[in-house]
Amino acid sequence: MEQLKCIGCGISIQTTKPKELGYTPASSLKNVEDKVIYCQRCFKLKHYNEVQDVSLTSGDFLKILQQVGESDALVINIIDIFDFSGSLVTGITRHIGGNDILVVGNKVDLLPKSTNKTKLNHWMRRSLKEMGLKPLDVALVSAEKGLGIEELMGMIEKYRKGRDVYIVGCTNVGKSTLVNRIIKRFTEEQQDIITTSHFPGTTLDIIEIPLDDETAIIDTPGIINEHQLAHYVTPAVLKQMTPKKEIKAGVYQLNPEQTLFIGGLARLDFVKGERTSFIFHLSNQLHIHRTKLEKAEQLWKTQAGSVLKPIILENDQPRPMEKHVYHINNQKTDIVISGLGWLTLIGTGQEIHIHAPVGVGVFIRPSLI
Repeated sequence: MEQLKCIGCGISIQTTKPKELGYTPASSLKNVEDKVIYCQRCFKLKHYNEVQDVSLTSGDFLKILQQVGESDALVINIIDIFDFSGSLVTGITRHIGGNDILVVGNKVDLLPKSTNKTKLNHWMRRSLKEMGLKPLDVALVSAEKGLGIEELMGMIEKYRKGRDVYIVGCTNVGKSTLVNRIIKRFTEEQQDIITTSHFPGTTLDIIEIPLDDETAIIDTPGIINEHQLAHYVTPAVLKQMTPKKEIKAGVYQLNPEQTLFIGGLARLDFVKGERTSFIFHLSNQLHIHRTKLEKAEQLWKTQAGSVLKPIILENDQPRPMEKHVYHINNQKTDIVISGLGWLTLIGTGQEIHIHAPVGVGVFIRPSLI
């Protein structure tokens, strides 16, 4: 039987893996000879202006970046401000040629309302510069709430100078939500273009959203950063650990030789130092459990999955933890667990051990807030 292809993006149709490219429910293929076939992603895009994110391997993503580098375009790199370190696309400047780049920090609505946005903007610029990324500008938005969208659209018009705009980023940064916002923004001006034609694409799922007769915003699939915790958990756990509204910082005063468990997803050991305040920025649905360091191992062995939950299972056993050791030298420091959140501690001279599931990134940085 001839392999069916999606008329929208050219991908081969498949009916067994809903989360992978080319999926179409088998029921939609009845009397297929009389139908134009769309994959589910293109169908939702065509009929509902809904852009669904898909994941690429790093190799596929580099092919897309190479295409960007061969174009004269403005590049918009979207990051998750709640997972700043974990959601960066490393080495992006090596692949986009000399194209200008605009960095957008999404999910600003999750940060405490007391967060100074001007200081946050400066913090982002400084951090990006230290990582070798020098954007034309930095924008702070909430694609979910619609905050900062008009300012971002103004930046796009200011910097694109008649060029195409490529949108890049890793998975789970809210890229599709932001693209939907942009579609709605341009739908007001170009209703007939957006609603009467499907957007052209390729098997790599590049989607073009017309800006005018000659240029487009080009949405690219999200790259998987394997060190993000989200890629190791079930959908139910992901829902629990992903903030949906403003996070409420939790403050814990610890003496040395005390331990805090973040559910069953991570663990902090305060090994040495003066009594210290630890400020946790996590989903409000996660529970912190305190114990003595000397009892931590036994507690994990006996209570993982019951008192300490949620957990990540691997072959019906808790996924092994990896220890990361930090000696704190700055006055105000964040320790980030990629995809989970971060903790801030004030003071110097502490020795901190962070236990996170093997493969999950742990980073240290100057305080974000």
